[in-house]
Amino acid sequence: MAFNIIVLAKQVPDTRNVGKDAMKADGTVNRGALPAIFNPEDLNALEQALGIKDQYPGTKITVLTMGPARAAEILREGLFRGADDGVLLTDRAFAGADTLATSYALSMAVKQMGNFDMIISGRQAIDGDTAQVGPQVAEKLGIPQITYAEAIESIDKKKIRVKRRLENGVEVVEAPLPLLVTVNGSARICRPRNAKFLQKYKHAKTVTERQTENIDYIDLYNARPYLNLTEWSVADVNADPVQCGLSGSPTKVKKIENVVFQAKESKRLTDDDTELEDLIKELIANHTIG
Repeated sequence: MAFNIIVLAKQVPDTRNVGKDAMKADGTVNRGALPAIFNPEDLNALEQALGIKDQYPGTKITVLTMGPARAAEILREGLFRGADDGVLLTDRAFAGADTLATSYALSMAVKQMGNFDMIISGRQAIDGDTAQVGPQVAEKLGIPQITYAEAIESIDKKKIRVKRRLENGVEVVEAPLPLLVTVNGSARICRPRNAKFLQKYKHAKTVTERQTENIDYIDLYNARPYLNLTEWSVADVNADPVQCGLSGSPTKVKKIENVVFQAKESKRLTDDDTELEDLIKELIANHTIG
């Protein structure tokens, strides 16, 4: 028994290390000033897929992402950790997409990919925190969805059993396949790169990357077709350009503010019990505690 799994992933600016140059004068994010990383919860999702592959050899994992040419970096990152293939949706017509336009493009790509047993993604991306894309993709494909997954407890060709981590506890649910699952950051962390896969896929490139970098290893890419990363445009997935990118995005971000916390008055205490008692009394008096 083997499964065909699609992992939705996103390359995001590392908002955990925001500096003074992270914002443009117009209030938008200066993505060029922030390092681009594999969205953390999408890595949790990838690990869940890899766990199924460990249990059921023959399972195929394809990482699907949308973004500029450089987003191919996370496809390679997925391959380095155990995925089997990668697909990049890239086209100027995709630019400026909100969650609605993004989910439309991804759903059209999934249809182009054909049969699948499961789509799995992170709960949300750190550059938007909407948690909308996964559920919207499921709705557009007309398949069941399980959100806030922490662990996949069991799976067979008919159904899946998932533990969900909710605000006030856990919930175990079952759903039929095919379906979409979104994974929490509390799920098992993703395994590191595998040295064998790193050597195997280090030259994996999209057509655009090979042209931009002037790579001319025709014999290499013909002899090793797994090094050819799939690259699709709007036309390749038969998408309606009006529903893609900015034109298909009803959400308009007017402004993003960068809030920088600055340290104010501070106190340095020794291990003297009297000082600690005085601090506790002060905190109680100003209602910080108690």
